[in-house]
Amino acid sequence: MTAPRPEVAPRIGPLGLRGASGNPQVSVLVPAKDEAANLPLFMEQAKAAFAHDPARYEVVVVDDGSVDGSWEVLTALAAKFSFLHPVRHRLSRGIADSLRTGYLHARGSVLVFYPADLQYKPEDIPRLVEPVINGESDIVTGFKQGKYEKAFVSGIYNRLSRSLFKVPVRDLNSVKAYRREVMDALPNRPDWHRYMVVMAVAEGFTVSEVPVPLYPRHAGTSKFGIGRIPVGVLDMLAVWFELRFARKPLLLFGMLGAALFVLGVLVGIIAILWRVIGGVGFRPLINLVEVCLTVGSVFFATGLIGELIAAQRAEMSQLRKQVEDLTRARDSDDNR
Repeated sequence: MTAPRPEVAPRIGPLGLRGASGNPQVSVLVPAKDEAANLPLFMEQAKAAFAHDPARYEVVVVDDGSVDGSWEVLTALAAKFSFLHPVRHRLSRGIADSLRTGYLHARGSVLVFYPADLQYKPEDIPRLVEPVINGESDIVTGFKQGKYEKAFVSGIYNRLSRSLFKVPVRDLNSVKAYRREVMDALPNRPDWHRYMVVMAVAEGFTVSEVPVPLYPRHAGTSKFGIGRIPVGVLDMLAVWFELRFARKPLLLFGMLGAALFVLGVLVGIIAILWRVIGGVGFRPLINLVEVCLTVGSVFFATGLIGELIAAQRAEMSQLRKQVEDLTRARDSDDNR
């Protein structure tokens, strides 16, 4: 089912309507779910952070189906802050979809993922994007400094991720700045924004980190619950499978199928020798042969089907990029 097209507030201010000349270099993507109490202060702090070079920055806030009046707050703020570009999901679609929507409406060549809860201050954005702008790194992740509620869970997640994916940064689930091309290379899957750094490194992008202070939430409540932990573990396994075998599924299923075939043949030979030499038949060995050959055939067939799906997926990825380019061009024309 095709997702409904987000609402877009017209850009007001000296930069003119979206798509006009003088595009900003940095687009800050801010997913916001029920953050009406935080957004005004966020914009004030962003204005102060961008004061040294305001034309370089824009803030794309994606209201992800808020029910607390966040959209009304954003439309009012858009008239006050020329760098603000509000976009709206009528229903909540999650952070990954919000980042994708923000990416489609952003004009900058450098993108920044920044939450709206003010646990990270906008004053750190210039420092976060500097290595990307200077060409020192393709993606920069913030290394959280300070105490926070999810430190234990985050520590386990980061240690597991580093050991599983061999990524040379200490904090994968934090604010990030990255080249626009990074988003072009990533799959659009729910919650996979947590593994953006992992997938970017797998695509050959360089990564580094800078320390960023973490503050208590200014207002509102955290959207993270204990139920997210098992989901995060399953997502980690899915990403591992994606990176190891998604492009060559026959490598996994074919090897498993071949191993079971070989095992079935060896067991069959043993059963025959036992029968011929010992004169004794052993029914469980015959059953094991049947199981090995049947399951091996299923694995091998699964690998072949997976290869066909992988080929179709590659074609769909190319089509998605073309559609997103057309969407950006259309939205640019609509807002001229």
